[in-house]
Amino acid sequence: MLSKARLLTLISVVFYQFVVGQENQPRPAAGTAYVVPFQLTAYNNLSVRAVLNGRDSVDLMFHTAANAVTLTETAVGKLKTLHFDDSTEGIKSWGGEQSARLSSRNALQIGALTWENVPIWENTNSGQGTEGKFGIDLFENKVIEIDFERRVLVIDSSLPDESDGYEKLKLTIDGDYLFLTGICTIGEKKVAHKFLIHSGYGGAVLFDDEFVRANHIGEHLEIVGEQTLKDSYGNTLITKKAVLPALGIGRETLQDVPVGFFEGAIGRQKMSVIGGDVLKRFTLIIDARREYVYLKPNGLARSGYTPV
Repeated sequence: MLSKARLLTLISVVFYQFVVGQENQPRPAAGTAYVVPFQLTAYNNLSVRAVLNGRDSVDLMFHTAANAVTLTETAVGKLKTLHFDDSTEGIKSWGGEQSARLSSRNALQIGALTWENVPIWENTNSGQGTEGKFGIDLFENKVIEIDFERRVLVIDSSLPDESDGYEKLKLTIDGDYLFLTGICTIGEKKVAHKFLIHSGYGGAVLFDDEFVRANHIGEHLEIVGEQTLKDSYGNTLITKKAVLPALGIGRETLQDVPVGFFEGAIGRQKMSVIGGDVLKRFTLIIDARREYVYLKPNGLARSGYTPV
């Protein structure tokens, strides 16, 4: 078991190595953007092909609420170039806490982008059909466009000219997480609420426990079933499934939105989440300073919701 001092030293070294590695990533020339193709899975996750250490190919989920590169235990068992150097306790995920093995220095390639000295953590799960995940921290100080119709991420140094046709919404940053405000129709009320932008969650909306309690969600929304979820470290979460009559995001209003919530587990789910089944209905552009998101409804805006 690691001492606290040893743990803090290890994390500091890994963070320094990762920052130095990011400085080595290729810089686009003026007017040049990196285009990274992805597959939109049946579970509304973004699957991106990556190469580790010049040899191992893996399918990683692009996860807007993740701040590390991780691989599943199953994927790790198939790789030839990944070597673990320590075990760290208390790695947190949105459903709980587990220990995880760490490989602290790896080369990562996604499309034409490369990074050196990338720490990679091992965990239990990822989005269906993927072998791990990566987050927006890889694209520090870069504009990130997510185009669900073209199935591409576009990484650039500045906003595209066509962003003038989008609605500009303020983001809230809490820790490493990005939130936007949505308007929920609950009974006769319209309630403004802060949602985590979470492309790793394949559903539409997940409410936090305090919001459920304060707004008596179980009484005001139609309950249509239950669902069992597992987070990336294997923690099991049981959710109630309901229908939200309307969800407003900027000028756009989505009707009859599937929502999940935990009833009787107050304090466990601390953040409300907008997941892939909502996000895929927009083209999103996140600015380089993570202050604003630009949204435009796309051809999926009126498509049916996925039973995930």
